[in-house]
Amino acid sequence: MKLAILSRAPQAYSTQRLMAASEQRGHQARVLNTLRFGIDLAGEQPDLLYRGKQLSDYDAILPRIGNSITYFGTAVVRQFEQMDVYTPNTANGISNARDKLRAIQILSRHSIDMPATAFVRNRADVRAAIESVGGAPVVIKLLEGTQGIGVILAPQVKVAEAIIETLHSTRQNVLIQRFIAESRGRDIRALVVGDRVVAAMRRIASGDEFRSNVHRGGTVEAVELDAASEQIAVRAAQIMGLRVAGVDMLEGENGPLVMEVNSSPGLQGIEAATGLDVAGAIIDYIANQVNFPEIDVRQRLSVSTGYGVAEISMHAGSEHLGKQLGDLGLWDRDITVLTLHRGVQVIPNPRKHVVLEAEDRLLCFGKLEEMRSMIPERRRRRARVRKLPQEAKDLAEG
Repeated sequence: MKLAILSRAPQAYSTQRLMAASEQRGHQARVLNTLRFGIDLAGEQPDLLYRGKQLSDYDAILPRIGNSITYFGTAVVRQFEQMDVYTPNTANGISNARDKLRAIQILSRHSIDMPATAFVRNRADVRAAIESVGGAPVVIKLLEGTQGIGVILAPQVKVAEAIIETLHSTRQNVLIQRFIAESRGRDIRALVVGDRVVAAMRRIASGDEFRSNVHRGGTVEAVELDAASEQIAVRAAQIMGLRVAGVDMLEGENGPLVMEVNSSPGLQGIEAATGLDVAGAIIDYIANQVNFPEIDVRQRLSVSTGYGVAEISMHAGSEHLGKQLGDLGLWDRDITVLTLHRGVQVIPNPRKHVVLEAEDRLLCFGKLEEMRSMIPERRRRRARVRKLPQEAKDLAEG
C-alpha cells in the first residue's frame, strides 16, 4: 500500500508512530504537508498538485488536519475522494466533527446521549438557555476551542451571563452546557478504528481543575469499556462519518455522555496509558479497506434524472404499520430500501419479511415522485389573501 499522511507536523509523535507502523508492515508511507497541495480543477479528471508538480498515485490517505487549516485541508481531502483515493475520514466527516455545534446537532438526531446543550446569540435569551440545561453551574464552550482552551465553568447564573455577554461582544460563538458534577473532573477517551474501540483511557484532571485534558496537566490511565460504552463510541464516530476517531465521553449517573468526536486524535497519551499499538491498528484497518474508497452516496445516487435518496418515516397511525416491508410494493415502484432505522438500531438491506413498527425510518433510493407519494401531506391552513393596505395601495399607484 502506498499511503500519504497529510500532516504539517512530521516530527510529532502521532505522525512518527504512523510512519513507523506503516514501514513495519511493509507499506510505503510519506508525510505530505497539507498546505503544499494545489487543487487542479482545469483538467478532464480531478487532480492534485504537490509543491507545484503533479501528484503521484496513492492508494490511501490518512488526514491529520489541524484546526487552523480546516477549510483548505478538507478541500484537499475532498479532492482525493473525487480521485477515488481511500480515506478513513472523509472531508464531510472532518467538517462535521470540527464544528462543535454541527456535531451536537448531528449526534442528537441519532439519539446519542450528551450533556444538555443550548446555543443562543441574543442577550435576552441567555438566561432561558441556562435554565434549559439545568441552571448553574454551567460549562461555557467556545466553538473554536481545542485542547480544553475556551472551556469555562461558570458557578452562578450572573457569572455565566457576564462571561457569555463578554464573549458575544468579541463575536465569539459559545455553547452553554450542563455541568456533569458526577464526572468529577474525569472523562473517557475511546479510540475508535472502524467498527471497534481499539483502546480506551480515563483522563483525570489535576487538583481543582475540572478540565481533564492532558494539555492542562491531567493524568491518564488505561480503562476497559463495557459493551454499552463501546457501542456508543463506535456509533458516534460512524454517525459523524469517521472511521478513525477519538470519542470523548463523560461518566454520567445514567451512562456515558458523548462530549466530542475528534477526527485527528493524538496517539501519545493513549499508547502510553494502554501499552497498545494503536498506530498499527489504524494502518492495518486502512490496508484492509484500501480497495473500498468512501463515496458520497447521495451525490452518486442523485445524478439520474428523477431519482434520488429520501427517508420515509412510519409515523404512528400510518397505514403501513404492522405490514411486512414486502407488502408495500416498493420494488415494483422502482424503490430500493437501503437501510431501516429503528431507534438506535440500523438494519442494512432489510428483507421483505421485516414487519414495520411505529417510528421506523426507511432510507430509500428510487423514483422521487413515487417516494413523495408515500409521504402523507401535512395539513396546512389555507392562508386568506388580504386586501392591500391603503398606504401600500397609495405607494403602488403613486
